[in-house]
Amino acid sequence: MEQPAVLVLGIGNVLWADEGFGVRAVEALHRRWQLPDQVSVVDGGTQGMVLLEHVCSAERVIVFDAIDYQLPPGTLRVLRDAEVPVWSGTAMSLHQATFQELLSLARLRGRFPARITLIGVQADRLDDLGGSLTPLVRARVDEAAALALAELAAWGLDAVARDGQPVEPLSPGALALHDYESGRPSAAAACRIGDSRFMNPLSGAAGS
Repeated sequence: MEQPAVLVLGIGNVLWADEGFGVRAVEALHRRWQLPDQVSVVDGGTQGMVLLEHVCSAERVIVFDAIDYQLPPGTLRVLRDAEVPVWSGTAMSLHQATFQELLSLARLRGRFPARITLIGVQADRLDDLGGSLTPLVRARVDEAAALALAELAAWGLDAVARDGQPVEPLSPGALALHDYESGRPSAAAACRIGDSRFMNPLSGAAGS
């Protein structure tokens, strides 16, 4: 019997601290585990509607994402099928279509996945421009990947541990975790929360 097409998707914006959890989790899974041929592993980043066909083409979907359920920071939560709301998340980019809209469109097209699992982490910090994962959230990446492996196993899909040889990265080189963190400028050299000229409404008046 033909196995169903499966999508493992990480979404989020790595430029805003814990918002990048989904991307880092799917990277960790890809780096350490070889998945069956019918499983596509995708760094969705902030691609928004570009991901629609990926979702519509899959019969089963696992999504890694940062969530806000008012839980203690770093808490993992797994939602399945009807438990997964066509939820509304905070768009960390003005050009990012929310995953809620993407799922709504998939449903309108009659191509909503038969099974969907959300593996989410309660973010600790988001307002850190250029920041990486906070320690609380970083500590849950491997556990999140293990939860995805267990979900795939429950669907009859077994992963094989990689032998440690280099694997083609999911993300562009500059955004890969090590290069991204090592290349980050200091707080003195780069504002971490935005441009103060636009954040302070009095600054323009003072200069006029």
